[in-house]
Amino acid sequence: MSAYFLENFGCRATQADGAALEQQLAAQGLVRSETAGTADVVVLNTCTVTAAADQDARAAIRRAHRENPTAKILVTGCYAQRAPAEVAALPGVTWVVGNSHKHLAAEVAAGKLFSENRAGDSPIQSATALDAVSSPANFVPLETVQLSAPAFTLIGDIFAHTELIAAPVFAADDSGEIGGRTRPNLKVQDGCDNRCSFCIIPSVRGQSRSMKLDRGIAEANALVAAGYKEIVLSGINLGRWGRDFESLNGSGAPQRFEQLLRALLEHTDIAKIRISSVEPMDWSDELIALVAGSPRICKHAHLPLQSGSDAILRRMHRKYRPWHYAEKIRKIREAMPDAAIGADVMVGFPGETDELFEQSRSFIEQLPFTYLHVFTYSSRPGTPSAAMPDQVPVQIARERNRVLRDLAADKNRRFRESFVGRSLEVITLQTGGDGWTEALSDNFLKVRLARRHEPNQMLTANVTDMGDNDLLAAAMDEAAVAV
Repeated sequence: MSAYFLENFGCRATQADGAALEQQLAAQGLVRSETAGTADVVVLNTCTVTAAADQDARAAIRRAHRENPTAKILVTGCYAQRAPAEVAALPGVTWVVGNSHKHLAAEVAAGKLFSENRAGDSPIQSATALDAVSSPANFVPLETVQLSAPAFTLIGDIFAHTELIAAPVFAADDSGEIGGRTRPNLKVQDGCDNRCSFCIIPSVRGQSRSMKLDRGIAEANALVAAGYKEIVLSGINLGRWGRDFESLNGSGAPQRFEQLLRALLEHTDIAKIRISSVEPMDWSDELIALVAGSPRICKHAHLPLQSGSDAILRRMHRKYRPWHYAEKIRKIREAMPDAAIGADVMVGFPGETDELFEQSRSFIEQLPFTYLHVFTYSSRPGTPSAAMPDQVPVQIARERNRVLRDLAADKNRRFRESFVGRSLEVITLQTGGDGWTEALSDNFLKVRLARRHEPNQMLTANVTDMGDNDLLAAAMDEAAVAV
């Protein structure tokens, strides 16, 4: 029986795609290998959001080929979709399968679509066979697929997809026991209809599409049945969930993300729902009130900002102005005084002068963020920003990155400090050294619990002190202490 090794790169959406791939590989009769060195097939599910992501994927391909020269290597995901010829040219790559045909990757890996012949021979068993498995209307027909050597390449128009393919990221093994990951990710949306000038993601993931409501409920209930206490809802543009579906009440208006949340609260027993990231203008008053009012939704709001400079936001083709963003943050903080509020911020975008960076830094400083994800701009081939003038030297961009990371660390320290002497709801993650347990609070703070506790437990923790990057605490419910 052939063995496979799967490695995922990048965001939560990629992790969910990888979970679906694992299920499909198992259905094809392949068994999981713990290392690439012992696998017959190595599957690399790639990211392409930055040049560094591409570099990581290439390094992984070279490493897998070096460690296991006889293994077949299948490369899929966003990098494969964006630059299939570049990937196919790398030594050791057997197959390149883009996101457009990721639903066929497991069959390709199992040898059921392509022959074993190499360059010069037909790389496909039969056009009829491939048509038979890719014929649904929501997938790309054979005539739009590129088939090439030396690596067999299966790429089509990603915008032809109208349905979402994903699986929840389970941490349960065959015995049903909870594994190492206690906060599974449930991807309910994929693709994006925005056209930010710096972003390659719409080109590699296609149009926005949503998981159907009844399936979302079923997937969440499956996670509850597996024993999970908290799920993380994710998507490429999560706040756009449901806009591709007709309304539930027949009004003709599209469904909205708030309806999904209400349905999950009503029709599942999940203890906690965490929202991964929602664009600023999708934080409606209704959504803010729903998150603030439900004890089952984590008090955690992540709103991508990118820049606090109006001029830069316009060059980025973002759909809001700084004052719109600030108003959303104000409403969230008023509704949830103890909530975590985070943002993605980019530095070094083309045309970002010292003055414009200072506008962004000052804007960020004034807002009640509790953490930031700071990124240095990375030019992506084919995006409008790649051709913009006034590209920022990398050393300047890196220094701006450091400035914002220092600002974020100070904001996070002050936020953590405000909880010393108070209690927090936490979920236990895993035991650490010296008899303590790693946990995460409802409002996205790392907590180091005294003593050893079983993972996946909801506890109330009394915060006693601060660590370098976390809080020190003791659980009120000592009945949950591991024996």
